[in-house]
Formats: sequence, structure tokens, C-alpha cells
Amino acid sequence: MTNLENNRVTKLLNVEYPIIQAGMVWASGWRLCSAVSNAGALGVIGSGSMYPDILEENIIKCKAATNKPFAVNLPILYSDIENHLEILFRNKIEIVITSAGNPATYTPILKEHGIKVIHVVSSKRFAEKAEKAGCDAVIAEGFEAGGHNGREETTSMVLIPLVSSAVSVPVIAAGGIATGRQMLAAMVLGAEGVQVGSRFVASEEASSHINFKKAIINSSEGDTILTLKELAPVRLIKNNFYEEILKAKQNHATVEVLRELLGKGRAKRGMFEGDLEEGELEIGQVSALIRDIKPAAEIVKEIWLQFREALGNPLK
Repeated sequence: MTNLENNRVTKLLNVEYPIIQAGMVWASGWRLCSAVSNAGALGVIGSGSMYPDILEENIIKCKAATNKPFAVNLPILYSDIENHLEILFRNKIEIVITSAGNPATYTPILKEHGIKVIHVVSSKRFAEKAEKAGCDAVIAEGFEAGGHNGREETTSMVLIPLVSSAVSVPVIAAGGIATGRQMLAAMVLGAEGVQVGSRFVASEEASSHINFKKAIINSSEGDTILTLKELAPVRLIKNNFYEEILKAKQNHATVEVLRELLGKGRAKRGMFEGDLEEGELEIGQVSALIRDIKPAAEIVKEIWLQFREALGNPLK
């Protein structure tokens, strides 16, 4: 849908542009979230890498930095999710994006508290489950996306029309989207909005380490790969850590050996602390198109202007 006058995503989220900043771990703190929301899109706090007290601190600071709508990303499989829920309720969060788990588990209680719920899916089947569970919208995330991904390896080009034809709730496209032209393509395929992750990691406000940001803008086609399907599929930049995974797999490593190799704190080590060789560097294929680090507001404006120009209605 390219008619934005009746766009259900902007109406649902009460935002100017149907653009959502993904809740990337170790990147999506209050600074990025508030900057995106202030620019007219939907900022998101990524709670997956936050202890409960850190999450609450980010929410409080975000509310002080913007009076615009923002959301919190809530990975359902997070071990401390009950405490996270209490914080969301106490701070009267209005929009929650759930991921990595069964939406039926927590959608009812979130809805009881008046929260709008959007669930991230990687297949038509999961989209149908999300709608049945009462979600207000779904994010259809294709194989190109960074971070934890679907096992089906369905690309955005196929996934978006599949999901759009299967559910009646608004569909938001994700995976391989960093430009306005890609946004338009997603909406022609049936989406009513887009979620953008990798492009916002390479923003000034992202809490990710400058080494990681530079690795993103210096990456090329083929530098990322989806791996660790034995545990939880994740797309990352190839480095020494990935070579260790590859070698272990070639030696027929068990799930336990792979889990031990992954260990704890590997993602923090790479994306937050800047260890480009031994850390886990989660990013999407679209990183090959990203060539600069700029303020989040400029990214929102750039995507929107590119979208309108591609649509044939440039803003003057």
C-alpha cells in the first residue's frame, strides 16, 4: 500500500512516518529511541540486552527526551521477562514489539494493560498465530535481516506478500531495508510500513561501539552470514569468532560444544565493547549498502525523501 492517507501503521502508532527503528541489542538505548521518535518515526528501546534496572533507566530517560510515541522490544524468551513486564506496566508503555517466542504467551496480559502489541514473524504460519493471539500488527522479517533470524530462510521478497495475503492486521516489512526505494518496494509487496535495523546501528546515537559502526560501513557484499541454526539462527559479520564456529561444525561439534563456544557475553563483547575478532557482530546483509555514520534524524529524513522520490512525489 502506497496511499499514506489511510496508512494503518501511522494511525496505530500515532507517528508521522510508517518507519520503525528495530530494537537491536547493544544499540537501541534511549538516545537512539528518542532521536528516532523526535524525527517522526517510531523509536524502540531494545530490552534484550538490558537488566531490568537498566531497562527502567532507559525508559525514564527516553520519556524525558521525547513526548512522541516510542516502543519497547521484548524478546519473549528473555530469562527475566516477568520483571521486564512489571517495568513496562509500571511505566505505562503504550507499544510493545514482541519477538523470539510464542505471541500467545504474553499478548493477552499486554492487551489487558492497554498496550498495542506487534509481533516479529519469519513465516506465514507464525503471522497467522500472531493475529490469532490478538496482535495489532506483525513485522514480517526476511532472511536478509541481522541478528536472530527465522529458520525458514525466506527472503523479504517472498515473505512480505505471503504474510500480507494471510493476515488482515497491518504488515510491517523488515530485513534488507535501509533506503527509501527498498521501503517503497516492500510496500508495493503488501506492507504498510517498514522496520529498519542495520541502518540505525550506524547512527551517531546508537549505543553500539564505534569499532562496530566502522565495521558496518566498511563491509561488503558477502561479509555477513546466517549461522548457528543448531542454537538460534543469527546473521553476523564473518570474523575470527565465526571461523571458530565454522571449524567446530566441520569437526561435527555437538550442540553443547557450540553453546560453550558461544558462551556468555559474546554479543556484548563484539557490538558494545568493540572486539571485532572475538565478538559476535550481528548485522544484516544491507550493511553492504551503508557507507556513513550519521544522526538518526537524518536517516529518517533520508529514507522518507527517497521513498517519496521513488513514489514520484518528491517533497519540495
